[in-house]
Amino acid sequence: MRPTIRSLVRILTITLAVCATAAQAAPRPVRVNLGTLAPRGTSYHQALQQMGEAWRDSTDGQVKLVIYTDGSQGSEADMVRLMRVGTLQAGLLTAIGLSTIEPAVTGLQNMPLVFRDLDEFDHVQAIMRPGLEKRLREHGFETLFWVDSGWIHFFSTSEAIAPADFTKHKLLVISDPKQVEIMRAIGQNPVSLESTDIAAALQTGMITALTVPPILALSTQMDRKANHMLRLNYAPLLGAAVVTTATWEKIPPDKREAVREAARIAGETIRERSRKENTDAIAAMVARGLVVHEVTPEAMAEWERTVNSVYPRIRGSLVPAEVFDEVMRHVSEYRASRAAAQ
Repeated sequence: MRPTIRSLVRILTITLAVCATAAQAAPRPVRVNLGTLAPRGTSYHQALQQMGEAWRDSTDGQVKLVIYTDGSQGSEADMVRLMRVGTLQAGLLTAIGLSTIEPAVTGLQNMPLVFRDLDEFDHVQAIMRPGLEKRLREHGFETLFWVDSGWIHFFSTSEAIAPADFTKHKLLVISDPKQVEIMRAIGQNPVSLESTDIAAALQTGMITALTVPPILALSTQMDRKANHMLRLNYAPLLGAAVVTTATWEKIPPDKREAVREAARIAGETIRERSRKENTDAIAAMVARGLVVHEVTPEAMAEWERTVNSVYPRIRGSLVPAEVFDEVMRHVSEYRASRAAAQ
């Protein structure tokens, strides 16, 4: 018996209903493209991979993380621009990239020799973190986790211990005209470059000194050219993973807590590993020829005089004045509480 038009319409209606139900049952995954300068295979990359696997498992495949390492998406400023237009949805950024979103982040990065140890840094960061996250959210970014890689140190192509020694060097500055101006004012010879140009500039002699964490110097073999390191705890290297608010809101509400928890674990893993790896990296580079210079008391006094003289230039320029004052206040209060407890 040949089907009637009515029966065909009924079959088609049922088919469409089934397809619609199936589509609702299997929503399209939220794809999160994440960019980072971190080299492929490093602990940073491995922790992000583990986070991606946790996202997939805890959301039943509804969140998919795709990681682009090695600065393949450009500089951190480029990555922020790509996030704003939707080509990337997330980034693991240092304070350099984060500051293009919210300048207040610089208070935990661009104040040299403010923190005597990582306990001080951890204390101040914990206090300031909620406020910084609120500011980032106001600019359209959710913070997944904060991280640091321990101290950054000076690396140079020849011995340099006191500030005056670095006036003979071409010192790297990551694309920051204000920092270039400040460095010149204290007699330094800054060279402004994008982070993606560092390796080539070091090889050609365009730069002869730079501040980086030892783990980065090791993984990129910078020490083969800049084979002198000054063991001065200049500043911690701060970073954070952020995702655009638009992408975050696409994640099903009942899955967001699991996503955030996996991110928290990734952040803790990176911080613990990278701090240890920073120390291990120095030993590894020494084994292949790195010369480590200790800071003499005389040189330390000169460093302190230099940074104290430059703080008024940093305040309100590299770091918003109110943020600079807040960091100084928290550090002072923390030291006073430690002294009272002893």
